[in-house]
Amino acid sequence: MPPHPSNLIGNYEQRRFPECREPTIDTLIWGSKRHHVPILIEVDVTTARALLRAAKLQTGQKISFTSWIVKCVAQAVSEYKSIHAIRHGRRRLIIFDDVDISIIVERAVGEADAGETLPMPYIIRQANEKTVAMIHAEIRAAQQQTITPGDVQISPTQANWMIKLFSRFPRFVRDLIFWQPLFRDPFQMKQLMGTVALTVLAAGGQVGMSWGIPIGIHPLVVAVGAIAQKPGVVDNQIVVREFVGITLLFDHDVIDGAPVARFTRRLQQLMANGFGLQANG
Repeated sequence: MPPHPSNLIGNYEQRRFPECREPTIDTLIWGSKRHHVPILIEVDVTTARALLRAAKLQTGQKISFTSWIVKCVAQAVSEYKSIHAIRHGRRRLIIFDDVDISIIVERAVGEADAGETLPMPYIIRQANEKTVAMIHAEIRAAQQQTITPGDVQISPTQANWMIKLFSRFPRFVRDLIFWQPLFRDPFQMKQLMGTVALTVLAAGGQVGMSWGIPIGIHPLVVAVGAIAQKPGVVDNQIVVREFVGITLLFDHDVIDGAPVARFTRRLQQLMANGFGLQANG
């Protein structure tokens, strides 16, 4: 094939495709096969945002909005545990007490001042037992850990060379030796990936509400969109309130509409009341 005319192509940069993306692609492929049902809601977070700002003024410490949402989701799941049930074989469901929430954190690659970051999964164990401040501190600690190119997760459970080797296998081999056994073992799945996935989709400075329809393999996937000011009704008066778009993905194989509706209402209630923030929790 003749070379491309340089006057038509222009300048470009060629990089090696990062091996750490292979597990992500595998997750998307397997997630697209699951019977997930999305529910799009908007939640009034005016009270919570005011409490977060007040806490910063009082203590000088900023608590992230994401940390608070993690706490609200964990609390709602702990009250409706069947939401994060994982199927075990054809006839059993495993319903865990602990709510392990997988999030994505941005990590610096190599030297801290290099400017290159990589989104990586991190599991907040027993999030239902932790305060908002504890969750915030844990996320910040994870973000500050240094990583090297080629790392694919923040976890000491596997040696880095094993993860790199796994990423180089053909996809059918990865499916055979890892993914298929994983989906047959809910205990291993909880250990490696948690039971709930939460992702923040809103970009900084985004104007207007937004929702996303994520793809995932967890029994519950939560996607947080952008915050926007909208008219709301308080005490029969129309006032300006702050709303956030939330997408909930439920595994319809293990849960039906009625418990989903109860869980959704409870999550909205927790978020609207600023759960976990009243006592700097």
